[in-house]
Amino acid sequence: MAYDRIQLRKLTPTIGAEIFGVDLAQPLTDSQFEEIHQALMENLVIFFRDQKLTVEQHKAFGARFGKLHIHPNAPKGLAEHPEILVIKADESSKRVAGEAWHSDVSCDEEPPMGSILYIQEVPPDGGGDTMFANMYQAYETLSEPLRKMLDGLTAIHDSRKAHSGRKPGEGSDMQFPRFEHPVVRVHPITRRKLLFVDRGFTTRVAQLSQAESDALLAFLFQHIETPKLSCRFKWEKNSIAFWDNRCAQHQAIFDYWPHRRYGHRVTISGDRPFGVAQQPSNAELVAG
Repeated sequence: MAYDRIQLRKLTPTIGAEIFGVDLAQPLTDSQFEEIHQALMENLVIFFRDQKLTVEQHKAFGARFGKLHIHPNAPKGLAEHPEILVIKADESSKRVAGEAWHSDVSCDEEPPMGSILYIQEVPPDGGGDTMFANMYQAYETLSEPLRKMLDGLTAIHDSRKAHSGRKPGEGSDMQFPRFEHPVVRVHPITRRKLLFVDRGFTTRVAQLSQAESDALLAFLFQHIETPKLSCRFKWEKNSIAFWDNRCAQHQAIFDYWPHRRYGHRVTISGDRPFGVAQQPSNAELVAG
């Protein structure tokens, strides 16, 4: 589409675009909102530079797109703002969350619609990039016989795979959700099919034996990591990435130790994934 209220520059032909000409600290007009939303639908992840947001402004931008999600087992970095997930690493960090390719909290019954990450401090010598991959193309570049088989399968997504070292303390409200979702998801807006398994959370294909499931998932995870499906975003101070969590996976690259990287993320609630056989009508989607 043509854009009148924003300027857009694609990062790659496959996925990703940078957006210019909008100050996200200010409330969006309806036309700005519509164009940003359309840019997200078309490019799966969009990026903004030189933004200066307070916590409340960050939350307000996310809330324009839907109810804010609260992570089921994340540390409470800002106690007065449970919607904010603090993203940080420094000289004491041995690893960072998200080093495996994943879709955020795909283990939820209703995984998030999207995430908005605002990085305020970057390593002095570079590093800390984030990779994003196109799950429409991950599905579409598979052979037709394999696509037909995957269309009817479901898979288990388990939080404990991603958070195996985390244990709730006494009185903790931490949760470790586990849900079964279609291997091939249909996007509720674009109605395109996409691959919905990820190395971070998916543990088993429900209809297959363990050996068959392990082999199939190993192939699909490797396929998702094919470079031609992805883009790489180089962070600068006060940059923002906003990704459609339904059709884009991402991976954090931890290559900057012992330097510090710090930011905040808000996450937008989504709906329960549906597959090829469970597609609701347009009227049902509007009613929902």
